[in-house]
Amino acid sequence: MKLEIYADVLCPWCYIGKRRLSRALAGHPARDGVEVIWRGHELAPEEGRTPGPTAAEAMAGWWGEQAPARVAHIRALGAAEGLELNLHLARPVNTFDAHRLVKLAADHGRADEVMEALLYAYHTEGLNVADEQVLRRLGGAAGLDDDEVSAVLAGDAYADQVRADRRRGAENGVTGVPSLVIDGRPPVSGVQPVADLRRLLDPTG
Repeated sequence: MKLEIYADVLCPWCYIGKRRLSRALAGHPARDGVEVIWRGHELAPEEGRTPGPTAAEAMAGWWGEQAPARVAHIRALGAAEGLELNLHLARPVNTFDAHRLVKLAADHGRADEVMEALLYAYHTEGLNVADEQVLRRLGGAAGLDDDEVSAVLAGDAYADQVRADRRRGAENGVTGVPSLVIDGRPPVSGVQPVADLRRLLDPTG
């Protein structure tokens, strides 16, 4: 089974969905035969590298007086998955280089570890995931070679792959994240209950 996950580091639902998907895959009868591919889907490609308002402040601009309840809901769903989603600390930035780092990690079989590190750094620690020093530290902590990470971030390696993900997503009908494309089928939400995800992943279903 080929499982493509369209996601962005800025999305708290992607972190929640990652946890739920991990639980669904943990009980999959053919887990070793599932190829998981992380696809970059930038939510805010126009953002710069310097952090501005927090995610919670941005949500207040989107949702007005409903924002506190919605933020609390997201945090509660995250907590149910063992996540600390500090939307009052997370500050949206450009994630293009973060996605390039995931592509490098994929070449070394470490994409899941690097995506986990990025999500934790952004949503829990409130770190700037557009900062080269932060990305170098996260890549090294996730098992990547420091020199190779530095070389990638200093150049434009994997940039074409990240852009290709966006085109591929559009061609496959991906309009939001997290989205799952299973064996080339139409995309589905990646933040469904674990039981529903297990049914989607059931090859006999």
